[in-house]
Amino acid sequence: MAGTPHRLAAIRVKIGYVKKTSALADWTPEQIALGKKWVETWKRAAVELERIKRKEIRELDTYKTIALLCGTADYTKPPYAPKPWSGLIEQQRLFKKAAGRE
Repeated sequence: MAGTPHRLAAIRVKIGYVKKTSALADWTPEQIALGKKWVETWKRAAVELERIKRKEIRELDTYKTIALLCGTADYTKPPYAPKPWSGLIEQQRLFKKAAGRE
């Protein structure tokens, strides 16, 4: 139909129920209670662990971290220091040249 939006027909598939035994079927009530306690403990700890992780990331000294990973070097001087340009200007010049506008 011209002028009307195209809509996909909905396809319905009936999926049969698969009876599957729970992995906890052979746990005692005490084991289940301990498992629930363990899950709750980690849920509460997750908030504090995330806070600690973010604090540690904020406090990282980038130069010390790079030195730990790559060895000692003066990362403020060439050849290790970041370049003062990104290459974007050179890339744009190449694009203009390839397009025949240079």
